[in-house]
Amino acid sequence: MPDDKVRTALIGAGKVAHLHARALGALAEAEFVAVCSRNLERAAAFARQYDVRPYADVGTMIRDARVQAVILATPHPAHAAPARDAARAGAHILVEKPLASSLEDCDAMIAAAQRARVKLGVISQRRWYPPVQRVRAAIDAGKIGKPALGMVVLLGWRDQAYYRADAWRGTWREEGGGVLVNQAPHQLDLLQWFMGPIAEVFAYWDNLNHPYIEVEDTAVATMRFQNGALGSIVVSNSQKPGLYGRVHVHGANGASVGVQTDGGAMFVAGMSSVLEPPINDLWTVPGEEALLAQWQAEDRATFERVDTTTYYHQLQIQDFLRAIRENRDPAITGVEGRKTVELFTAIYRSQRDRRAVQFPLDAEKGSAEFDGRIAKAR
Repeated sequence: MPDDKVRTALIGAGKVAHLHARALGALAEAEFVAVCSRNLERAAAFARQYDVRPYADVGTMIRDARVQAVILATPHPAHAAPARDAARAGAHILVEKPLASSLEDCDAMIAAAQRARVKLGVISQRRWYPPVQRVRAAIDAGKIGKPALGMVVLLGWRDQAYYRADAWRGTWREEGGGVLVNQAPHQLDLLQWFMGPIAEVFAYWDNLNHPYIEVEDTAVATMRFQNGALGSIVVSNSQKPGLYGRVHVHGANGASVGVQTDGGAMFVAGMSSVLEPPINDLWTVPGEEALLAQWQAEDRATFERVDTTTYYHQLQIQDFLRAIRENRDPAITGVEGRKTVELFTAIYRSQRDRRAVQFPLDAEKGSAEFDGRIAKAR
């Protein structure tokens, strides 16, 4: 790989952008040069903190600062337009999760990147967690037989102060959704990565105890995968205290593997830190049961050694920058990121239509009800 650095910039100057700025500053592959925000004053304040140049226009920034790659960290419904602008200006694009809040936006971003022949990726940094890697390796090695049952549980709490922290939070127009769009994409991504393509989904969602927001705080779903396996999803921002996030896979041979991806308290970029290490919390592979305690000790030691809030972002950004230099696909492409949006879109549509939703899903262009989010059911 060539030794020269990739000139990088951020689009968005909010809380999560600081996480990416710190990650970029730690990478030998990156030369962090600029930040763009519609609010130039906000961009300027951010730029002073990291000694980069501020801009209010994406195309101008990319041309003027000779930017080769951008990290897009705006609110979810505001991903598509700057991504298209960056692609037209010739910059590669790494998007903070999820890829977008709608399939229509996902498809527009993927098409723009393909036309411009630039790389498009989406942040899914939990795939780099060691306990997550162990689960995937066990599945790939056939240690549990065919994956037969996949389960996601994510229970946490978001209070009114959280939603008041930024004007876009808790609104359909500015956030694009609730727990499905903002908190659960990482676990939804892992479920599909472990289990394979989905065939159909039946689901419900609701706002159980957050009357001051528009979006859902809870969703449940059942699914069948194309390989015949079954799955379940229970995600909620309406349960306290703390945070409980797990992805488990049970195999056809009776063995099970699992990972606790999140625990302790809800993480908010720029407002809190990760309090508990990701660990394997379930492992019944014959002959490997005794490894669970050893792995947990290793993962707790790693947690004490690295900053989980930035380290795994750093690993994924590094992969993306190396993909640019090596002219290969990044580990998680835009097409891969669309799968998570497809899944939470199916959950919204299932309640609206009161039926199982078949995959694959096409975008509902110009839908006045936003894929069922605004009109919960007919």
